[in-house]
Amino acid sequence: MSRLSSRVFLKQGCLGPATSAILFLFFSHPALLVAGQDSLRKSVVKIFTTAQRPNYYEPWRVGTQENSSGSGCVLPGHQILTNAHVVSDQIFVQVLKDGDTQKYTAKVLAVAHDCDLALLKVEDPEFFKGTRAVTFSEIPSLRDKVQVYGYPMGGEELSITEGVVSRIELVTYSHSLRSLLGVQTDAAINPGNSGGPVFKNKRVVGIAFQGYNAIVAQNTGFIIPTLFIKRFLKDVKTGGYHGVPTLGIYAEVMESEPLRSYFGMKKKETGLLVSKAVFGSSVWGQVKDNDVLLAIDGFAIANDGTIPFRKGERLNFQYPLALHKIGDNLKLKIIRDKKTRTVTVKLKGETRLVPFPRYDRKPSYFIFDGVIFSELDFDYFRASKEADTQFFALYFSGLPSAERKRVVLVNHILPHLINKGYGASYSNLVVQTVNGVQISELKDLLKAFQKPVDGRHIIGFNKAKEVGNKIVLKAEGSKEATDEILKQNNIPSDRSADLQGVSK
Repeated sequence: MSRLSSRVFLKQGCLGPATSAILFLFFSHPALLVAGQDSLRKSVVKIFTTAQRPNYYEPWRVGTQENSSGSGCVLPGHQILTNAHVVSDQIFVQVLKDGDTQKYTAKVLAVAHDCDLALLKVEDPEFFKGTRAVTFSEIPSLRDKVQVYGYPMGGEELSITEGVVSRIELVTYSHSLRSLLGVQTDAAINPGNSGGPVFKNKRVVGIAFQGYNAIVAQNTGFIIPTLFIKRFLKDVKTGGYHGVPTLGIYAEVMESEPLRSYFGMKKKETGLLVSKAVFGSSVWGQVKDNDVLLAIDGFAIANDGTIPFRKGERLNFQYPLALHKIGDNLKLKIIRDKKTRTVTVKLKGETRLVPFPRYDRKPSYFIFDGVIFSELDFDYFRASKEADTQFFALYFSGLPSAERKRVVLVNHILPHLINKGYGASYSNLVVQTVNGVQISELKDLLKAFQKPVDGRHIIGFNKAKEVGNKIVLKAEGSKEATDEILKQNNIPSDRSADLQGVSK
């Protein structure tokens, strides 16, 4: 269930023809004959998005425009709720209500990419005439019947499917790759359903957002629960969305009795062993490697890494993070050196060496003597012309440190006399040093290039087998050469907007 499935499987880019079986069911099923009387139809809209993705090979440019569609539901105050992935990287959004033929222009008010939610606004009040704002309910229970409303592929009209809640647990959100609470249902959820409301007893219990390809698993769709919807809307109303925090630990289960006794746990104590506390994360400085995590936010953690949820139900220990926002304090009960203690951590966002997908932003870059520098993130990794094996290791296993907060790359080199001898093979190289200065993140380059070594700029990297381990450039004439390269390639600036305030 990848981010690609989020884009392709749930966003409708094209519509296939209706089959005769579908037409037969429409005219023969008595429930469908009165579908027009369903008041919930007035709560559902179709969303049309024109988006333009970044170009990671030439980060000063943007990619081609893409058109797709999704679903949404009407909220009080003339607003529309949908998925973030329906409108991410958008340049133009339109909405269409059920039974109407006129599309209305909408603008994005707020986006929560981590939990895949977005809020839209239509300025023209005419659009909302005849619509019905939804009301929300709590997280449904197992085997509850739910109805999914939306505009999936296979036709132009509103589609309504029904199923039951089959599972409630933390799932990977394809849009953000975050592990958050999700509700699984066997109701049909197809491309175009994204952002559509899911009802139980005429109240919204979540919105549809992703599912498995039928080759992987059949009748398996997922719903974003109202827990996230309510906190998103509340945050937007009170000043802005704060995001779901992360803890920043790698932990292992403690089902082994010898393992528990080795770390000083009493017979009735349960918990998880902290194998790694991530640099710069929420727990950094408060939790250490080989601590035992006994409880989080007052919830006792079992040896299998779960905590109580509702009667007879358990969830992964990270669930309480969804109840907090970035900046909140959270209490943890731990064992260190066989002594029990309580620590308080200040919650932060995701802390990764290679960031998860990022949206509605242009990539960072810096150009020096024709050498294009970028930072490795999931989007660059996915778009790279060379899926270098070292990228896999950095993405899955790399951890940030004081010495390296991000992975800085030589993206590729724009040819010029000043960089003669360094051709196409000098691309996708992980930068270690520049002029003897350790490079921790992209902005470090700008200061490092201010101090050449013996009249030269020396870029050190770690791909010695193929192309050696450094690029050496003459310092004299660098500014003039860079200006020429920018002009020749129609590049507006030697750096991205986020680096404009950093001294050359």
